[in-house]
Formats: sequence, C-alpha cells, structure tokens
Amino acid sequence: MVMPIYDDAPMRFMRRPWVNWTLIFVNVAVFLVVQSEIFGDPLTVMRGFAIIPRVLFGEAALAKWVVGPPAPLTLLTALFFHSSLLHILGNMLFLYVFGDNVEDAMGSLHYLLFYLSCGVASGVVFAYASPHSITPLVGASGAISGVCAAFLLLHPRSTIFGLVLGVLPIHAPAWMFVGTWIILQFINAASGETGHVAWFAHVGGILAGLALTPLFKRRGVRLFGPPPGPAPRLEQNEAPPPQE
Repeated sequence: MVMPIYDDAPMRFMRRPWVNWTLIFVNVAVFLVVQSEIFGDPLTVMRGFAIIPRVLFGEAALAKWVVGPPAPLTLLTALFFHSSLLHILGNMLFLYVFGDNVEDAMGSLHYLLFYLSCGVASGVVFAYASPHSITPLVGASGAISGVCAAFLLLHPRSTIFGLVLGVLPIHAPAWMFVGTWIILQFINAASGETGHVAWFAHVGGILAGLALTPLFKRRGVRLFGPPPGPAPRLEQNEAPPPQE
C-alpha cells in the first residue's frame, strides 16, 4: 500500500483551494456525526444514503424505517459517507494531496462540478458492473479517483513524496506514482477481486477524470504540463491567463 504525503506541483492561479478544503471538512463532519450515533445505528444511516444497485434500478426497496433520499440522488449522497476511520483517512489524504492542484488548474466552480461528475460516474459504473447486488457503496473514492486522473494529466512530471506500507519513504514522478496506482485499479477490477473495495467505482472515476479534465481545465493550462517551478512572472502590461 502506497500513501501520498505531499507533492511539489506549484499553485499558479490561487492561494487557497477553498472548495477542496470544504469537501474535506464536509466529509469529516458527516463521518463524525454518523459515528456519534445521534441519528441511530451508523450502518443503518449509511444504508439509506448509499448506492445499492438493486434499489437504484428499482428491483428492490429499502425497509420503511431506513431514511434516505430517492435512489437516483444516492449517486451524490454516497460520496459523503464513509464506513470506518481508515476509510475516510485514506480518502481524505489522497484528496488533500492531489485536489488542491486540480482545483488550481480548473478554478473552484469547475473543480466542484468535476469532482461531483466523477463521483456520479463512478457510482453508475459500479451499479452497472453488478446490477443485482445489494451491497451498499459509500465513500468519496470514486470522485477522488477522478481527481487523481486529472492530476496525472496536469502534472505528470511533478514529484510525489509518500510512504510504502506506511513506513518506507518514497519519492517518484507523478506519472509513475499515480500511473501505477491507476493500473492497479484496472487490474483488480478485471480480476474480479472482491472484498471491501469497489474497484469498478474507482475505474469509473478514473475514466471520467481522464475524459473531463480537458473540458474543465482553464484555457491557460496545458495538459502534460512542464516540470514544477515558480509561476511565470507577468510583464507589466501582460494580462494574466483567463479564469473560467
């Protein structure tokens, strides 16, 4: 298991990634509220807001005492619920490391729409991959997979610093670090690997991220950008790159 800690990709257009910080805050706040059991058993609460393929496709229904939105809306609500401390810590670490640079490259509103779009796409792929499943899907990993794919397209030559197996330090170019992680998601999905990880949700998020990044990035941002360095200084009469 490889965990990113930080990267050296510069912020070029904004000082603070407010949307990324807000997404992290909302995810953590929802987790703490659910785990406090103020609204009842956490598993029951999460089931109401999770993606359940058979419920999504109208083949089954939740018990009457389970509170939740209409099934199509769970494609969004499931993104903000996490099943365990390890689950949310891992997801938020990836979002913290990679999300700020993606928001910087897209602009805050475009980044929020991109994040939610990747999350919805991940849920759709998960549901169609196992349409008769009653296993609930919760977590932001599908949306974050899209963020990782965007980072790969935007900053492939930046350096990622992280830990292998939680203890061994590593630094590698983003194309290798993130690229290897992406390949593993496809391998696990294709192999039919089962367990607590929804590999097809990751695959859906990655595919959405690769497809949508060229559409959501600022016009002044290039894909496969240059190596990290200070933001270019503008001449006195030179207009800054347009924001979208």
